[in-house]
Amino acid sequence: MASSSHRRSRRPDRRSGRRVPVVAVVAVAAVALVVSLVVAFRPGGGSDDAARAVEPVAGTAVSATPATSPSATGSGSPTGSPSPSPSPKASTASRGPGPAGASASPSARPARPAARAGSGPAASAGGVRPGTVHTGVATAYDIGDGNGACSYGPTSDVMTAAMNTADYDTSTACGAYVSVHAANGASVTVRITNECPAPCAPGQIDLSRQAFAELAPLVTGRIAITWSVLSPATSGTISIRYKTGSSAYWCGIQAIGHRNPLARLEVRTGGSWTRLARTGYNYFLSEHGAGCGSAIRLTDVFGEQLTVEGIAVRANVVQPTRVQFARH
Repeated sequence: MASSSHRRSRRPDRRSGRRVPVVAVVAVAAVALVVSLVVAFRPGGGSDDAARAVEPVAGTAVSATPATSPSATGSGSPTGSPSPSPSPKASTASRGPGPAGASASPSARPARPAARAGSGPAASAGGVRPGTVHTGVATAYDIGDGNGACSYGPTSDVMTAAMNTADYDTSTACGAYVSVHAANGASVTVRITNECPAPCAPGQIDLSRQAFAELAPLVTGRIAITWSVLSPATSGTISIRYKTGSSAYWCGIQAIGHRNPLARLEVRTGGSWTRLARTGYNYFLSEHGAGCGSAIRLTDVFGEQLTVEGIAVRANVVQPTRVQFARH
């Protein structure tokens, strides 16, 4: 009897030990089921899908598309009209004064005003006034393809020079023929096609290497000079070029091949003449299209005026005329 009683007393413990694990497993399973249902039915799907949505395709880059910004329009262009091209970047070579061959980056050139309002007498021509003898120094630089701040474009003419900013006078010096004299008696005539910014000083001219060599050996680097503007002999006539982007709504006009420095450019508007503002890159601008395609009147530093008819607005096309300023 004692043995039977001992066996019965252990059965309830064994049955109780089996029930506890079953209840725990059922509870855990229920919780797992609830969690899986919540994840499955939440907005956007499972976490794996969200991760895959931002994975780039192999070999490609993921980038965000920027918000659309208003397109830039050229200065003075009315809405809906073609916008003018930006100021040309002159492909100048070295621009620094000092020993021959020393160069400075064109990016160092200081910003110039976009245009100068035209007013005053024609004889107001900065450092290229006729009859004035200037004293300064000459340096040399590599002119590259011959293009420069005057925006004439590449040229095979190597007898050219860059004028210091003060005497460049917002491109008034562009196209001027200058006679340069050294103390040793040597001289050379050059045409101004570029600007020499600071540290070029007033009176200084940065000559092409070929022109400098006419005055002194290149190794000299820097020599004292005097210079004055010439009115040379020439059989050529003046040409007109409209700037890239020009139209009936906005235009830039350039005169090329003038014997004497150009003091003023006007366009006919109605029954009168409108003087256009001059830029540092040697174009005259009609900001709102007034006179674009009409007659053009040119005035040199001596006060002579020439009228040019029949020049159509043809952007970046050099159009010859039949006129030229008188020699002085």
